[in-house]
Amino acid sequence: MRIAFLTAPEGVEQVELTDPWQAAVDAGHEPVLVSTGPGEIQAFDHLDKADTFSVDEVVGEASAASFGGLVLPGGVANPDFLRTDGRAVAFVRDFFEQGRPVAAICHAPWTLVEADVVRGRVLTSWPSLATDLRNAGATWVDEQVKICDHGPSKLVTSRKPDDLKAFCEAFLDVFTQEAR
Repeated sequence: MRIAFLTAPEGVEQVELTDPWQAAVDAGHEPVLVSTGPGEIQAFDHLDKADTFSVDEVVGEASAASFGGLVLPGGVANPDFLRTDGRAVAFVRDFFEQGRPVAAICHAPWTLVEADVVRGRVLTSWPSLATDLRNAGATWVDEQVKICDHGPSKLVTSRKPDDLKAFCEAFLDVFTQEAR
């Protein structure tokens, strides 16, 4: 399965990109780095610059129809930038409209709020997003991983880097089930 990993040009939390990416590779999937522009993205280790990664496809040219699922890594700046880019928001919304599974960790649900796809959903995130998610019509829970099937597509969410092992296991299980 081709899995889109959507990030902004700068600000993604590196471990929230690299751990799910490697889990996808280890499971035999093809991860594809999608961003709002070509070239490279700059990852961060919290507030410090970390590694750079090459962009495979650009939002606006990429289509949700060419992927089996979407992973949204966190980092504070990453989803804050993505939610201000109409093409990125439309790309995310398209996964939901097509019934394709989506996984989001930490601050990534901010992009889901902007795409207006959390209404009636149950999810988790970094705790500071709880009010934003509730205001957008979601039910927020403080759990390591939450799988929600209250909608056209399954949604897997986790709170933070400490939840990555459970997050990776859950999204891979859901994505594999949905591919059948």
